[in-house]
Amino acid sequence: MKVAVVGLGYVGTVTAACLADNGHDVWGVDVDAAKVGEISAGRSPVAEPGLGAIVARVVAAGQLRATTSCLAAVDQAEISLVCVGTPAAARGGTDLSHVRHAVDDIARALRHGTVADRGRHSLVIRSTVPPGTVEEVVAPALAAGLAGAAPVTGVAMCPEFLREGSGVADFLAPPFIVVGTSDACAADAVSSLFSFLGQPVRVVDVRTAEALKYACNAFHATKVSFANELSRLFRLLGADSRQVMSLFCEDTVLNIAPAYLRPGFAFGGSCLPKDLRSLLHLGRRSGVDMPLLAGTLATNELVINEVIERVAASPARTVALLGLSFKMATDDLRESPNVEVAEQLIGKGFEVRIYDQVIKPGRLVGANRRYVHAKLPHLERLLSGSPAQALDGADVALVSASDSAVRAALLAAPPPRVIDLSGQLGGEVEALGGYEGLGW
Repeated sequence: MKVAVVGLGYVGTVTAACLADNGHDVWGVDVDAAKVGEISAGRSPVAEPGLGAIVARVVAAGQLRATTSCLAAVDQAEISLVCVGTPAAARGGTDLSHVRHAVDDIARALRHGTVADRGRHSLVIRSTVPPGTVEEVVAPALAAGLAGAAPVTGVAMCPEFLREGSGVADFLAPPFIVVGTSDACAADAVSSLFSFLGQPVRVVDVRTAEALKYACNAFHATKVSFANELSRLFRLLGADSRQVMSLFCEDTVLNIAPAYLRPGFAFGGSCLPKDLRSLLHLGRRSGVDMPLLAGTLATNELVINEVIERVAASPARTVALLGLSFKMATDDLRESPNVEVAEQLIGKGFEVRIYDQVIKPGRLVGANRRYVHAKLPHLERLLSGSPAQALDGADVALVSASDSAVRAALLAAPPPRVIDLSGQLGGEVEALGGYEGLGW
């Protein structure tokens, strides 16, 4: 394929060189003549292990060319990859001016040049951009720039996952290849472009692809801060944080794993809230600020508050709460977010009916019994014998349980509104007219 790579910074140069080294005819374009000159001379404009040798090799072979003319780069190309910078704007926003300029230049080139034999061109964003950018900025700008004078053009988002210092290795062995688009031809073009990597291309909604890079980077940043925040405290407590985290990483079932990394309701139970508060107490006693862990508790409270506010803002007066313990298949009610929701809604005057197949008030003992009696002293009166009984006449259902009996009851007699707190109710329930997810 002939490929135009717009932007010859770190991402663009790595992308252009690696694509050229795997058989594509690549034209890099940049407004900076110095970068173009470096590549034309067979040198990489950015420092990256192994990249200089690749650039020298593909330039000498005629597989990679560089130019300041977008028309020359895009002419006859089947696909263009936008790899320009998206620096921070004032107040933490994203400056999309380089993206807009790149799209305008590509549209102008398409309007005045010729396209590949297949009469199709795909414009693919590789730069990190906020969700909605392709649909709200790129596609309209491209359509306006083409003004009906160019062939049909598909747009897509294909985020990169390159780390400086290992960019070439990361390009050749990516964690996944994701393309966000509703255009089948654009998806096919990206699949063909990266076919030499031997990995399947995951085609998703364009906003999912845009959001994915933010999720990855935010988690990476959180991991660094998490380890450093703990180390500030553990040093003062006489614990070797390097050894702690080395052992921590050996747990690939819960710690370094997909466990818990799924949108859903707030955490609770007898361990997580208590131990977080204990760490924060140790930090205060030792004079160590721990804003990340403090923010974790604050974020958890916001999840609970959002559910209560959604119900309170509606005309609903009767609420079915399907699931009371902090997670399914247990009767542990200690610090359950569902108990908190029930207590607050009752305090606001709502009629609350509760169904939980595991909870038997007479069998609760110890701290578990004391906790729920303090929060919901009339629990037995609130409990329903079946999900159908709890749902009978309810205006809204708050659902954290996802067992077959709950799903069947929701499908048999759906209430006007269903708020899914777990995200595990399945497609049939999600298709109900009154369904809404907590964070999806």
